[in-house]
Amino acid sequence: MSRYADIALPVPLDQTFTYKVNGVVPPVGARVLVPFSGQKLMGVVMRVHDDAPSEEFELKPIQQVLDDAALLPDELMELARWIAQYYVAPLGEVLRGMLPLMAEVKRHFVYRITETGRKVLYEGAAKGASRRSKLSPEEQNREYAVLNYLESGETAKLTALRSATGAGKPLLEGMVKKKWLVREAVAEERDARRLEKVAVLVEDARLPKLNANQTAILAELAAVGGRMRVQDLKEKLSQGGVPESTLSTLVKRELVRLEEVAEAFHFGGVAAHGKKHAHEHTLNEVQMEALSTIAAAMSKGSFAPHLLYGVTGSGKTAVYFAAMRRALDAGKSALLMVPEIGLTPAMTGQLVAAFGDEVALLHSQLTPDERAEQWHRIRRGEARVVVGTRSAVFAPVRELGLIIVDEEHDGSYKQEETPRYHGRDVAVMRAKLNDAVVVMGSATPSLESWSNAEKGRYARIEMRSRVADRPLPAVELVDMKNEFRETGQEQIFSRRLIEETEATLARGEQAIILLNRRGYSFVVMCRSCGEKIECENCAISMTYHKPVNGSDDIAQPGQRLECHYCGFRRGVPSKCPKCDSEHLYYMGAGSQQGEERLQEIFPHARIGRMDRDTVRGRSDMERLLARLHGGEINLLVGTQMIAKGHDIHGVTLVGVVGADFALGLPDFRAAERVFQLLTQVSGRAGRGELPGKVLVQTYHPDHYAVKFAAEHDYPGFVAKEMQYRRWMHYPPYSVLANVVVQSEQLQEATGWSAELGRWFAKTKLEKVRVLGPAAAPLSRLKRIYRYHFVMKGETRKALSEALRGMLRFAGEREIPRRNLVVDVDALHLM
Repeated sequence: MSRYADIALPVPLDQTFTYKVNGVVPPVGARVLVPFSGQKLMGVVMRVHDDAPSEEFELKPIQQVLDDAALLPDELMELARWIAQYYVAPLGEVLRGMLPLMAEVKRHFVYRITETGRKVLYEGAAKGASRRSKLSPEEQNREYAVLNYLESGETAKLTALRSATGAGKPLLEGMVKKKWLVREAVAEERDARRLEKVAVLVEDARLPKLNANQTAILAELAAVGGRMRVQDLKEKLSQGGVPESTLSTLVKRELVRLEEVAEAFHFGGVAAHGKKHAHEHTLNEVQMEALSTIAAAMSKGSFAPHLLYGVTGSGKTAVYFAAMRRALDAGKSALLMVPEIGLTPAMTGQLVAAFGDEVALLHSQLTPDERAEQWHRIRRGEARVVVGTRSAVFAPVRELGLIIVDEEHDGSYKQEETPRYHGRDVAVMRAKLNDAVVVMGSATPSLESWSNAEKGRYARIEMRSRVADRPLPAVELVDMKNEFRETGQEQIFSRRLIEETEATLARGEQAIILLNRRGYSFVVMCRSCGEKIECENCAISMTYHKPVNGSDDIAQPGQRLECHYCGFRRGVPSKCPKCDSEHLYYMGAGSQQGEERLQEIFPHARIGRMDRDTVRGRSDMERLLARLHGGEINLLVGTQMIAKGHDIHGVTLVGVVGADFALGLPDFRAAERVFQLLTQVSGRAGRGELPGKVLVQTYHPDHYAVKFAAEHDYPGFVAKEMQYRRWMHYPPYSVLANVVVQSEQLQEATGWSAELGRWFAKTKLEKVRVLGPAAAPLSRLKRIYRYHFVMKGETRKALSEALRGMLRFAGEREIPRRNLVVDVDALHLM
């Protein structure tokens, strides 16, 4: 029997930890609970062996084995090792992201007496209470009562101590500071199954004399076939004035019994409103060619990456569904990834219509219990079609034959916390490990994917026309510099956009207006001294959110300012905090102000807003999309959430406001992002029988990103942008990493950055260029100071070696690993 096990733990350390096997030998890939730094952590077994550690120290035993068999198959374990290697991330943190099963582990804190506490208890018994204590005699007595309760050495929860001694959390924490107690984190297994109670009518029961309320309940149950959810039954009872205790009486008299059953999972979805589902469409010739290419690759049973470049409205989704059906017919499973949770309602509804009970859903807005339930359904093979966001790439799908990455260019696929993986690239590697086909689809592919197709690494499939030969929308650029010269006023909406919107609504059609900023105004500034009101935690201006019934253009005290990075909120001050001037004004327009102005201009329009303020939960998006598809909303304003993948046939006009401000950001990808956003939002127009039109308000009508987007010329944009990338050695002509040095202490952040900068300067790095250190564009975020290095490597190997060398040096200099953020293939340098 193996005596030791190497465990990967979710801590920011690039190593595994060895523990003694305690009885049962855990299988590789199983979860275990182990003690670590005064708490219990859940880890994953990476290796079991008999190799005693070379160093002399006492090994701790595994406390609990949670799984009888490996929870992760070999291919996912191999994928985890690849992610840790490729993205220079701790293996334990990678595995934590792959296992959405925290609902199955219950965490709480307990208190234990220390030797110091035991000594105080015995001295107190001999000498009495201390007169030097700042606590009252009553509180001192409570302290001794706590010590006495814990004297046996057993641990106790806060609730138990409060019940037995009357001690509250502040008193216990004070005892921890005095080292009389220790506070320990405890993890233990829990049942994460979602259960609900059902009332069942007992058949053939002799009916005694019943009152009116009891008769009403039995009649209600009989009317629905003898079974009803207790929650639904109680709602019926309250409507009829029947007390809940009546049901308990019937249970006691054995006329009704209560059963616990698995709670039904709500997939959600958006009604079709007369449109065909994706699987119901007859594919045209171009779609059939695309499907044939994918199907031929699947029939070979080997790894085959494909880039599906199709203009907006070309019918890519129908091709996806047909390919998934081919995979299922061949006995394989399929995984469909979407970039945003907002896209899952529409996609899930179509998938359920096509594949029924074989569909599973994975994304971050499910409850922990729901995610665990869906994950186990997939692992058991009950769901062969999986749809989800970035983390769905880790779904334990059996016999994986096809992975589809929809809108593969979208930055949402990049994780912004450790492990900082890119969902698209991980999907490609997972397909390789499974000898599966991966299809990356987009109307605006990322330059990295396009380059891979150009080099022959990916097969490229093109769909350059819309279904039913519908025309792409005509795009008109509105020069806002000329608009200001002619009107003498700075307005959110140009005269042309107002005119076209009015005509569209008059024809009974729908319009969408993109205003890619949340809130009412994104800057509150003093007109006297120029001071901007910034977040106290971040080096960023706070956004003004106006009360619903507000109407004054001058900021009033007590109204809400919010930081969109850390969530800090405060009221708008009555005076400038720097010069005491009362002249505070709103600058810039967000989607809330856009909605207000549209209501003033079009008082009879049915206006909706789609942004992070109106869409907070998964049901919010479903309701909003249902209203839009059903025609209840005929004018929608919102942020970039409206640009992604929505297929609303009634929309014939799209207006774009302020999208080109991103061209001024210090980011080499700025032009690519603006082109993608303009192209994607333009694609929402004219997807039905009526042609579409797009008006783009811009201060940069001559910028190549804006011009190529107006011409629907993706290849032209790529050719131009690739020139700049080649000249400046940016991806795809190099590999990139952004290293952020961060600390709550400015002195630490600058000191560590300087140390690493000196190491980079004196170390000869082959084929790697280092820029920095410099203050990050967002130099302070959530009270953390940030400095960064940008590293460009000619090869992936050279960059990886340079990063690992830096981390080794940081370890030698005792720079904490948690204070170093390594972002390989960084999408954002802010």
